[in-house]
Amino acid sequence: MLQPSLQDSVTSTQILSTFWILLVLFVAPLLSRLTRGLVPEVVLLLVLGVVLGPSLSSLATVEYGVELVSELGLGLLFLLAGYELEPKLLFSRTGRSAMVVWVVCAGMGFALAWFALPVRDATAAVAVAIALSSTALGTLLPILKDRGLLGTPLGRAVLAHGASGELLPVLAMVVLLSSRKPAASVLLLLVYLATIAAVAIVPRHTLPRARWLARLLQERSHGTGQLVLRAVMLLLIGFMALAETFELDVVLGAFAAGAVLRLLSGEGRYDTHLEDKLETLAYGFFVPFFFVVSGMEISLGAVVEQPQFLLAAVVLIAAVRGVPVWLAERFTDTGSGLEQPRERAQLAMFAATGLPMIVAVTQVAVSTELMSDATASILVAAGATTVLIFPVLTHVLQREAPSDRRQQGERPG
Repeated sequence: MLQPSLQDSVTSTQILSTFWILLVLFVAPLLSRLTRGLVPEVVLLLVLGVVLGPSLSSLATVEYGVELVSELGLGLLFLLAGYELEPKLLFSRTGRSAMVVWVVCAGMGFALAWFALPVRDATAAVAVAIALSSTALGTLLPILKDRGLLGTPLGRAVLAHGASGELLPVLAMVVLLSSRKPAASVLLLLVYLATIAAVAIVPRHTLPRARWLARLLQERSHGTGQLVLRAVMLLLIGFMALAETFELDVVLGAFAAGAVLRLLSGEGRYDTHLEDKLETLAYGFFVPFFFVVSGMEISLGAVVEQPQFLLAAVVLIAAVRGVPVWLAERFTDTGSGLEQPRERAQLAMFAATGLPMIVAVTQVAVSTELMSDATASILVAAGATTVLIFPVLTHVLQREAPSDRRQQGERPG
């Protein structure tokens, strides 16, 4: 047990660190507004996190309760990504094409890491490949919603590539970056998924019969009760804890929790405002908290000393993830319905926007000594740069869309 003086010091450190992080959470959207949205809030959260961290001011520290809150933010981010995952879309022609494209992207990333980068360990090359080929679906969802793109062919294509770019990297990370042999990891993963399926199937069949419980969930989903929201958090923490028990990454547990939640909740079966509440809880506090803490862990010195590596990493992400997506849309029938070159370019840039998965995979790689802190910092900074640049470019292309349509309308039939 902590001595009283040490306990007071720990508590003081927690409170001060949380205060500075919350100040950043409040200031970041205001600064983003001043830039008219050209600088995404998530980028400002990372940058201001660097300011708070040991690279500059050391005003906040990633210790004690701060790390736990950040982990919950990571979990909620991937829960929402799993919740948005539509099985029908994932296994449609567009979804199957997106999965094939991701495999190609990962293969390219591995080859580049092995032959073009100073990586001489196959597992380390796998870590780099996963980072380069991921897509920040959780980060893109608010952007797609704000622009009204979710229900459009472009939005659905982004969802398909985003789902593949988060789900498949998570599975690859669990199987290939573990200390166990791949065969043992696959077996453990299958057992874990079977357990998850059992957890999902039992409530789905029993809840409709236990009418008193369904009625209680509906009645206590508002006001001070919020029973459904509490159940969601129990599901999230339970699956993350189960993943830890199986010695798998907690990101997999969070993603699985989101997919199971979508299966159980239906069309607002127990709480018609559940999605709004989840977004309020996640994006109001926990998810931005995670991004600030991620910024605090970036080594600014490593990025400043090697800016050419940062630029090269951004180019590699665009080449490894964006180019194959564009080529697939241009030369094959993916079923997406994207016929305009502008839309294909937008899709490629959205797909190449990566950050949360880069943060997750670099954390695992650093903890297992597959990657240095400097390399991880550069990759995370490159991911932040893609979030800063690529959505802005898609917005520029989107603003040009009306003139494109007018030109098409003026063409003779």
